[in-house]
Amino acid sequence: MTVRKTAMVSYRLLQLAFAAMIVGELFDAWPLAWGWAFVPGGLAFALALAIGRTTPRPKGSDQEPVEVAPPVRGRWSALNSPADKVPSHGTHAYGQTYAIDIVAERDQAGAGAEGEVRAEGGAEAEGPRPGFAAVWPIARRPEAFPAFGESLYAVADATVVRASDWRRDHLSRNSWPALVYLMLLESAVREAGGAGWIVGNHVVLDLGDGVYAMYAHLRHGSLTVRPGDRVRAGQVLAHCGNSGNSTEPHVHFQLMDGPDLDSAAGIPFRWRGVGIPGNGETFTTAATGSTAPTTATAPTTATAPTAATAPTAATAPTAATAPTAATAPTVSTVPTAPTAVSPAAPTDPTATAPAADRA
Repeated sequence: MTVRKTAMVSYRLLQLAFAAMIVGELFDAWPLAWGWAFVPGGLAFALALAIGRTTPRPKGSDQEPVEVAPPVRGRWSALNSPADKVPSHGTHAYGQTYAIDIVAERDQAGAGAEGEVRAEGGAEAEGPRPGFAAVWPIARRPEAFPAFGESLYAVADATVVRASDWRRDHLSRNSWPALVYLMLLESAVREAGGAGWIVGNHVVLDLGDGVYAMYAHLRHGSLTVRPGDRVRAGQVLAHCGNSGNSTEPHVHFQLMDGPDLDSAAGIPFRWRGVGIPGNGETFTTAATGSTAPTTATAPTTATAPTAATAPTAATAPTAATAPTAATAPTVSTVPTAPTAVSPAAPTDPTATAPAADRA
């Protein structure tokens, strides 16, 4: 077991010890003063900081980005992008250093990312993507978002090494009440459960040469592959969902140097034909697999926190992923859009998050 893996396991055990001591004190089942509970709590916080602010190897600023095909087709917007900040989700945990969250955009006619009009969500699914709400509606069904159900494609010829899609798709967390709940309670519980609970349903591909691709927040039951399968570039792997630490349906994508999220280090990437879209930038990829950036669409005003994934202590709302004070969940979180994963170390308050991650 590597030092980083040991630190992640210790972090979760300390979190559980802290929670157990607090509960024990509430029921007078703990012989020591309640203040002792903050010993494991403080150690967990310190470990979260260390894990989130360090990377298993020297920063990849001198490493050439690995070019792969985009994992989606149609019109999308980027959130929590490494083009604007590294680590993009405010933490190095879970291999999220260069992770990105993307949300599908829909036109007024109700056409989704790939141009079709979906009927599964009914009237609520019509029109553009729902924005972040101050109070109401507190939450929305995942079908209300254009990214939900969109196909996700293999970015290169690869071997599937991990695949999971049994977790449910939950309601969105794109309002302040829901976001507070996500950051203060839900993210902490997910992080204590391990990386799988942060990234939700996910698939990991071995691209060769020590490079692995991870897609987070997949739709429940949507996987078309399983571990051991060989896939070709452009092959459908699954569909976008809202599982794990996510504020709304979005894609949390990252490259890393190993299949284990607890010990992997992030690897910079570039999407063929698109590059690395910045926060708020909209891009379009052709249905054939070739991609072409749309005329630069400037990042819209700050988006609402999504969710995502990445262990870190408090983390900014995002669409794809991560808590702040204590830990931040990733593979994916993003403001405005979903966020991804990002647990483990307190997250940078300036970072935004959607789609995946907080993974």
